[in-house]
Amino acid sequence: MKQSFKKLSIAIGLSLIAGASSWAAGTYDSGASDKEVKVGNMVPYSGPASAYGLIGTAISAYFKSINDQGGINGRKINFISLDDNYSPPKTVEQARKLVEQEEVLFLMATLGTPPNSAIHEYMNKKKVPQLFVNTGATKWGDPANYPWTMGLQPNYQSEGKIYAAHILKNYPNGKIAILFQNDDYGKDYVKGMEDGLGDKKGMIIARASYETSDPTMDNQMVSLKSSGANIFFNVTTPKFAAQAIKKAAELGWKPVHYLNSVSASVTSVMIPAGAENGVGVISSNYFKDPADPMWANDKGYLAYKAWFEKNMPGADIKEGFYTSGYIHAAATAQVIRQAGNELTRANIMKQAANLKNMENDMLLPGVKFNTSPTDFYPIENKQLMKWNGKSWELFGEIFGPK
Repeated sequence: MKQSFKKLSIAIGLSLIAGASSWAAGTYDSGASDKEVKVGNMVPYSGPASAYGLIGTAISAYFKSINDQGGINGRKINFISLDDNYSPPKTVEQARKLVEQEEVLFLMATLGTPPNSAIHEYMNKKKVPQLFVNTGATKWGDPANYPWTMGLQPNYQSEGKIYAAHILKNYPNGKIAILFQNDDYGKDYVKGMEDGLGDKKGMIIARASYETSDPTMDNQMVSLKSSGANIFFNVTTPKFAAQAIKKAAELGWKPVHYLNSVSASVTSVMIPAGAENGVGVISSNYFKDPADPMWANDKGYLAYKAWFEKNMPGADIKEGFYTSGYIHAAATAQVIRQAGNELTRANIMKQAANLKNMENDMLLPGVKFNTSPTDFYPIENKQLMKWNGKSWELFGEIFGPK
């Protein structure tokens, strides 16, 4: 009887020690524990911007591959990705579900300027990280007023300025027509172009906007062609970008064509538009185009290819949206890794604002993640590229901080 009692006492003691050890293992907010980190996401798996759903697919595959290796600091990533249809009201509904019902630790890579704008105030009021939003609107880099929101890619205004600089250098007497989405996303790009042109912004002689509910770009394209412009700035999401490229060819309009980088997808835009129709289109990027043969023997690309073939069998490796998802997921994983056992929302943002020269296999050479408490623009470099009918060819210098 005494021996049994002694064994029971030892068992209870060991149990208490284990419990204390477990408790001491980490400091947690909702969505984190000794076993998992719950991460939320929203992308349009359906609707007018459904091509971007591929990004969510890649992020899911990335976190699954992390979990298959034991997770991060011994914790599995419970990634919950919901469809918001690229509809701001739906985004609000899904964000509330993720924050208030699923109780995720934070959101990451939520896609689109209008959807993210709809939850911007909410996320900051709730003090839940809105991390590495998948849109380049300038507003995502405002830590003084929105300390819980951070972008990832180079901002749209900067990109617009890059195209303006190229125009001023190469086509100083050109006449510019702009097609843009009628929201903060489209207007951000237009402002960048205007700011970049400076006192030459009178070069813009025509503008046409569209709504995501519009069935085609036909009317806008006919109007822009009739303006007499010989430079076309195409500020559209994938579905409409493909339509605009195709319609320009049908109209026999051959301006110098600049396409915003968010629609520089080979398989979702350039091929559906008719690969030959886009020859000469200029865009920009901050990561390696997986369809470009120049990277075939690149060490970073080969590492990505090995990961891709193992974790996304049957998917098209040439699709750049998968690459975007991979980069967003890797950055998020690094933040969780740096957070260690202090998995609080405040520490997630602290670590996100402390990325120093972080590299990724698929970033262009010389492009790195860098953030600080006053700099919420992780990537600020881009390089111009031109469509040759099969892939994008990089050219010129890399713009942005050296």
